[in-house]
Amino acid sequence: MVQLVGILNLTPDSFSDGGQFNDPAAALARAAQLFDDGASLVDIGAESTRPGATRLTTEVEWQRLMPVLQQLTERYPEQISVDTYHPKTAAKALDVGDVIINDVTGMQDSGMVQLVTERRARCVISHLPTLTTQAAHTGTLISSVQQVVSDLLAKAEELQRHGLPAENIILDPGLGFGKTEELNRKLLRFAEEVPDYKVMIGYSRKRFLGEKRMELQTNLEAGRIAIEAGAAYLRVHDVAGHRKLLYTGKHVR
Repeated sequence: MVQLVGILNLTPDSFSDGGQFNDPAAALARAAQLFDDGASLVDIGAESTRPGATRLTTEVEWQRLMPVLQQLTERYPEQISVDTYHPKTAAKALDVGDVIINDVTGMQDSGMVQLVTERRARCVISHLPTLTTQAAHTGTLISSVQQVVSDLLAKAEELQRHGLPAENIILDPGLGFGKTEELNRKLLRFAEEVPDYKVMIGYSRKRFLGEKRMELQTNLEAGRIAIEAGAAYLRVHDVAGHRKLLYTGKHVR
């Protein structure tokens, strides 16, 4: 069964819901709502990756995460992922509880590789063709599915050589980061390219979906494609709206 991953942004500047859940009480209430709506996991992030967003220090990132992470891991054990590319933040999060580390930069930092392998952490490796998320928005766009496949498999194999079990690894093709619109659409079917790994697809409300990207129906159409291709996880803002996709057998492999 495909699992829904609800997005919880503790940011003032995210493109979709920036500023709505900065207050810890609001963030905790939002997490509860996402689980009630049908999320299997909630992905919590403190730094926006939208074009032009400010890069955070690890200190500021942790200041945003700390007030809610302890309570979330206690209430929802093994159901929280932390969206960070900072090894220091990831280490603190793992000290708090058994969280998934979701690194949008694809674990290009050797410190992150060392951390997740030593701690045998569950992790999401997202594809980023540049060194930073902001560079991905301004640099040359890639158009090759094979490049994404090769890069992610190479990183997954590196983690396994260091002792991380394959079942702890989730691959994310990084839709919206340094890729042409055509490639983003092709990557909705990314799970077909890596049948030996669990795949997360994060298309929710992204620009490549077009002018109607904020509308539920547009997002559901993308979700159907990802499910048909064998995705294990859909990372979405509107969990309640996507829930019906999980119970229509013709869309589930």
